[in-house]
Amino acid sequence: MRNTHTVTQRTNKRNGQPVRLVPLGGLGEIGKNMMAIEYGSDIAIIDAGLMFPDEEMLGVDLVLPDTTYLADKLDRIRGIFITHGHEDHIGGLPYLLPRLGFPPIYAAKLTNGLITVKLREQRILDRATLIEIEPGQTIALGQLRVSSVRVNHSIPDALAIVVKTPAGTVVHTGDYKFDYTPVDQAPADIGGLARLGDEGVLVLCGDSTRVESAGHTPSEAVIVETFDEIFSHAEGRILVATFASLISRVQMVVNAAAKYGRQVALVGRSMVNNAQMATELGYLSLPVGMLIRAEDINAVAPSKLVIICTGSQGEPTSALTRIANSDHRLVQIQPGDTVVLSSTPIVGNERAVYHNIDNLMRQGATVLHQGIMRVHVSGHASREELQLMLALLRPRYVVPVHGEYRMLAQHAQLAVKMGVPPEHVVVAQDGDIIEASRDGGIVIVDHMPCGNVYVDGSGVGDIGQVVLRDRRVLSRDGILVVVVTVDSETGQPLAGPDIISRGFVYERESEHLLESARGVVSAAISKHTQGRAHTADWNYIKNKIRDTLGEFLYEQIKRRPMILPLVVEV
Repeated sequence: MRNTHTVTQRTNKRNGQPVRLVPLGGLGEIGKNMMAIEYGSDIAIIDAGLMFPDEEMLGVDLVLPDTTYLADKLDRIRGIFITHGHEDHIGGLPYLLPRLGFPPIYAAKLTNGLITVKLREQRILDRATLIEIEPGQTIALGQLRVSSVRVNHSIPDALAIVVKTPAGTVVHTGDYKFDYTPVDQAPADIGGLARLGDEGVLVLCGDSTRVESAGHTPSEAVIVETFDEIFSHAEGRILVATFASLISRVQMVVNAAAKYGRQVALVGRSMVNNAQMATELGYLSLPVGMLIRAEDINAVAPSKLVIICTGSQGEPTSALTRIANSDHRLVQIQPGDTVVLSSTPIVGNERAVYHNIDNLMRQGATVLHQGIMRVHVSGHASREELQLMLALLRPRYVVPVHGEYRMLAQHAQLAVKMGVPPEHVVVAQDGDIIEASRDGGIVIVDHMPCGNVYVDGSGVGDIGQVVLRDRRVLSRDGILVVVVTVDSETGQPLAGPDIISRGFVYERESEHLLESARGVVSAAISKHTQGRAHTADWNYIKNKIRDTLGEFLYEQIKRRPMILPLVVEV
C-alpha cells in the first residue's frame, strides 16, 4: 500500500487532480449496486440498489450498500443518477436517501415512475427531489458534467451514465445488452457510444454479469414466440410470475392475452402499483376491458384468464409464494393451471424458487420455467457484446463492475485481450478507493471498510455480524436457559438451577441429560459461592456456568447450544 500511495502522490503533482471512483456495492456480488464518482469537492452517485439475503442471513429482509464512506461528505453529493428501474439499482433509495441527506435523484421517465411508487410506499416521497432526464441531456454539477446514453436491457429507459471531469470521462454502462429488436422499439445509441470513444474515455465501468457466456444474449423478442406457444396450447388459466418492474415482460403477456382473447388480472401490490404507473406514463398499453380486478377472477372462465403476479424469485411474502403454499386469499391453484416463471433465479434464491415449483406441481399445475423452456432471456451482455462495448469506447482504463469476483476477473482478461494494457485494468472490491488520471495511471490508493447494511423489519442497520452469528447458532444448535434463584443478602442458592431447552433437545426425552446438567451447574455455583456470602461476583459465575455447562454438553452429545445463565436475586 505504501508503493500505491507513492505512485498517487507523483500522479497528483505532475498531472493534476485525479478522478476518484469508490464502489460501495455490486463488486464481488450480484446486487446492491452503488458507485461514487468524485472529483474535487463534487460527488455523483450512480445507482442505489439492494440485494436479497442469502440463506445465512437469517431473519434479514433486505441487504443495502454500506455508505459509511459518504457519511462525512453529504454536502458534496450533487446527485444520484439511476441507470434503470430494477431493484438492485433503485431498491435501496427509500432506506439510503435519509442517510445521504436527500440529494436529488436523476432518472429517465419510467425509472422515475418506479422510484416514485417506491418512495410513496415508504412515505418519503414529499422529502425527495426527482428530476427526469433524457438521453444526451447534460447536467452541470460543480466540476462534473453528467449525461447519459440509451442502452438496452430487460426494462425500458435503461441508460449508461457518462461523467465528464477535468481529469477525464468516466462511462458507467449500467446493465446492458445490444438488442437489435427491442420490445420498446428503442435501440441502443451505438453511434453515441462511438462518439464518446472518439472524444476519449478515461475509465469504463462495465457490466460483467454474463462474461462467462459466449456469443450474444438473445433479444427480448424471442420470448414473444415462447408466450405465443404457451398461450396457444394452454386450456386452463395461465399464471405468469415476473418482477413487478419488468414492464416490457408484462406488455408481452398482455399482447399474448389480447391475441388469444383472455382477460388479465394483476396480483401483488407492487405489480398493481407499477402497472398503474406505467400505464399512466404510456409504457404499458392495455386494451379497453381487458383488465379485471383480482377479486373477480373466479367469474371468468379458466380458458379466458391470465394472472400476472410477483414472486418469480420465491420471495417469502410474494403473491406466487402464497399461492404455492395455498395461502393466498384470492388465488388458489386449480388442476389445469399453467404457471410460467418468467425469470432466472438470482444466486441464493434457487432453493426457494424450486420449493415453490414443487408445491405448485403438487396442486396440479403445469409449471414452465427457464430450465425447461425459454420463458426468460437475460438483460446482460455476453462476451461478444462486452467486446463490442470495449471497441466502441476504447477506454484508457477498465474497472469491471456488477458481478461476482470470477466475473470481474474474466471481464478484466477480456479487456486485456481487446488491447487494454494489464496495468490499466483494475479488479476492485466494494470499499476500494480508486484514483485515475490520463498520464498517471489507475491505482487503488486505499480501502474503506464496506460491509452489508441489513434491513430487518423496520430496523435498518441495527443488526450486524454478531447478531447474525447468534441467529445461526440458535438455528443450528438451539438454546439453553439456566435459571438460578439466590438470596440477595447471602448470595446462597434458594432454588434451581432450572434448565429450559428450546431447539436443543426435547426435555421429556432427555431428562437424564438435563438432570446431569443441573448437577454440573450446581457444582459450579457451590464452588464459587461457598464462604463468599453476598460478595459473590455473579457476572463471573454466569460465565463459569456457561463455560462449564458448554464443555459438559459437548462431551456428552457433541453439540454447542447457546447458553444463557439467568441469576434472579430475591
